[in-house]
Amino acid sequence: MEHLFFKDWPAVFHIIICAVISYIVLFIFIRISGKRTLAKLNAFDFVVTVTLGSTLSSMILKKVPLVEGFVALITIIALQYLLAFLAKNSSKMEDVINSTPTLLFYDGKFILPAMKKEVITEEEIYSEIRKYRLESLEDVQAVVMELNGTFTVVKKSNKVGPSSLDDIELEH
Repeated sequence: MEHLFFKDWPAVFHIIICAVISYIVLFIFIRISGKRTLAKLNAFDFVVTVTLGSTLSSMILKKVPLVEGFVALITIIALQYLLAFLAKNSSKMEDVINSTPTLLFYDGKFILPAMKKEVITEEEIYSEIRKYRLESLEDVQAVVMELNGTFTVVKKSNKVGPSSLDDIELEH
């Protein structure tokens, strides 16, 4: 209990130095790794973010030496790059790494099996439709739960040609 509030000044200075160095190194790694690291999180990105945060915490609080922590950060970001590369070049890996969008509402009808699978209520779908400033369900072609858990409301259109919904399977 003697070190509950304060141990000594060298410990405080160590934490300050490690925090500054860790912050700068992580900032550089994220700049190198690109925008995907900062994108809205899917399951894959969430794991990377939690792992990076845990590693940084361990480095700052003297649980892991700085060099070992930097190696861990580099390894995590390299794994993210490798898996993203594999997903980009292999549809099987894409299926393993990323989920698929889920159609929750289509052409005036709620897709109940999909809603049950994603644990989404009709009220949540109505809420998402209102966020798009749409009052009538007649104006809505579809509501999709995207890979990262966000919703997209697609307005009806008179356009002919490919649709942004072409990659989504309709569940019955």
